[in-house]
Amino acid sequence: MNTHPVHSRLDEVAADLAEIQALRHQIHSHPEIAFEEVATAQLVAGKLREWGFEVTTGVGTTGVVGTLAAGSGTRRIGLRADMDALAMQEKTGLPYASQIAGKMHACGHDGHTSMLLGAAKYLARTRNFSGTVHLYFQPAEERGHDSGAQRMIADGLFERFPCDAVFGLHNHPGAEVGSFMMRKGAFQPATDKVSIRVIGKGGHVARPHLTVDPSVVSASIVLALQTIVARNVDPTQTAVVSVCSLQSGGFYGVIPDEATIELSVRCFDPQVRQQLRERIDAIVHGQAQCYGAQAEVIHQAGYPVLVNTEAEVDFAVAVARELVGPDRVEPDFGIITPGEDFAFMLQHRPGCYFRLGNGLFSEHSHPVHHPKYDFNDQNLQIGAAYWSLLVERYLAP
Repeated sequence: MNTHPVHSRLDEVAADLAEIQALRHQIHSHPEIAFEEVATAQLVAGKLREWGFEVTTGVGTTGVVGTLAAGSGTRRIGLRADMDALAMQEKTGLPYASQIAGKMHACGHDGHTSMLLGAAKYLARTRNFSGTVHLYFQPAEERGHDSGAQRMIADGLFERFPCDAVFGLHNHPGAEVGSFMMRKGAFQPATDKVSIRVIGKGGHVARPHLTVDPSVVSASIVLALQTIVARNVDPTQTAVVSVCSLQSGGFYGVIPDEATIELSVRCFDPQVRQQLRERIDAIVHGQAQCYGAQAEVIHQAGYPVLVNTEAEVDFAVAVARELVGPDRVEPDFGIITPGEDFAFMLQHRPGCYFRLGNGLFSEHSHPVHHPKYDFNDQNLQIGAAYWSLLVERYLAP
């Protein structure tokens, strides 16, 4: 039970809560996927300008950077929020549900953006810091490759808007609302995409002996792939090989010529990453050969391992404890297996990426990437309070 007294910052940002919640619902109802975040970027940029930030748009395609300086301090801090949605159909039935068919904010980036906007409004009003804060509103985190973080960095993010440390967060369904989860060092894995094309010989379903059925070959490949983590990877290592897509045929009565399989592959160790690649190649080609088929395999590198730096984690933990109390902060949370392109930013600057509890699972609380997922609005106040307090402590006069 949390016995920590309510921090005054939570009350101070409460005045802006209605506006920030309305912004969150507006963004949620108009989701935009990777590098299409035009309306979202315009909304963010307009609010930042209204509150007195210097605003730069078009960073890394649709990225927005808001800059605010106060006092005579020379330290600089960067805070990042992602803006993109997912290409999936929403099934929440909420009054502010997606109005765009086949697109929804199923990962909470609408909440991430709104929390940072809440902090932006508070910081612009109070300016109780000495130094410079850069707010990085990033597109295309969900893309998996050639992502928003990569494009913003290539567009000179840290040269044009330099920071001494960078911080980011992600909501975490399954944990208590407003609880903080941090970890030093490697926190989230490297991710790769593997595309497989199985080439058989099509024909009539009544004469299967005259065909090489790619559906059967694909099924065998999928089953064999399950042995990699179970029987090839050292049990003390973490690895994931998941089949995301298997497509074959489309017409009743026809055995198709080809089938396609797509995999998501994740791990923390470079040697394991290479081992996974080699075993996938061997299994796919070996299984195809057994059936008289051929196979093509394309590996696409995704995101690197996300590695938090020690001093910045300690700092982020201290601020979280100040805000919500020590019993709602886990400073040594276990590794988790979602990929995250904030890892690219941490390759260029020291920093900390952490998790913010979105609520325990229930019939009304779902995991991310679920058609009934929704960001928990209780976190808007907590997130805005945390970000603003983090800036003030980092840029203390």
